[in-house]
Amino acid sequence: MTAQPATVAAVPRGALTRRVGRRALDWAPAALVLVLTLVIWQESIAVFNIKRFLAPQPTAIAKTFWNSRSELLHAGWFTFQEALGGFAIGCSLGILVALVLARWRGVGRALMPYAIAASAVPIIAFAPITNAWFGPFGKTSKMAIAAVLCFFPVFVNTLRGLTSVRPASIELMRSYAAGEVDIFRRVRVPTALPFVFTGMKIATVLSMIGAIVGEYFGGSPDALGVLINSRNATFAFDEAWAGIGVACAYGIAFYLAVVGLERLALRGAASTED
Repeated sequence: MTAQPATVAAVPRGALTRRVGRRALDWAPAALVLVLTLVIWQESIAVFNIKRFLAPQPTAIAKTFWNSRSELLHAGWFTFQEALGGFAIGCSLGILVALVLARWRGVGRALMPYAIAASAVPIIAFAPITNAWFGPFGKTSKMAIAAVLCFFPVFVNTLRGLTSVRPASIELMRSYAAGEVDIFRRVRVPTALPFVFTGMKIATVLSMIGAIVGEYFGGSPDALGVLINSRNATFAFDEAWAGIGVACAYGIAFYLAVVGLERLALRGAASTED
């Protein structure tokens, strides 16, 4: 008896094109708003004779970025490394603490007020302290600030996801004599994954903010926050705004990277459950 060859489902024609088209349509409103904002910004400065130090024209900012792109991108990469380190530390601690508090609820009720109090401390007040602890010119102090900002949203969202499991699912697992580790691995963690990534997406933006704010209170000459601050002090506002644009670009790229990771992870979780 000869084995039958395996059949492979044909990919519909134009499926990739339609998918790309749908993605483009999803982003079209945001792109339109961006274009309109830049046009209004450009023309308003000329029409209302707004002073250059208040808001340079987007064309002037773009020209300055192109002329200084090597320095700006290098400074942005330096600051992004600080943000990435703080993001990794803050998210790891947030997930770890959430796992502990979800397992032992009494500990969670005792520690939650202190976590809320720590998150309420203004980061501007915390930045000089971390510079004194770890030194103002190294990356560690900026990572610490970014980690503090990233910790709370990841912690809160992860804890909510771990404790949002339906009681019927827990009872079903226990009817099969599953232990707490199995319940966490098979029920709580898969349920919490969307919540975890929600916190991580918020943390991508906060990590860049934390790193740049920390650099305002002292940092390496290669840092983006130091560059923006020094250009403001010397009235080089075009380059300062170009630095802000670079920070936005790195933050958006970081956010999109986590979105891509989320899609891969959630797709894998769905196949595991099946």
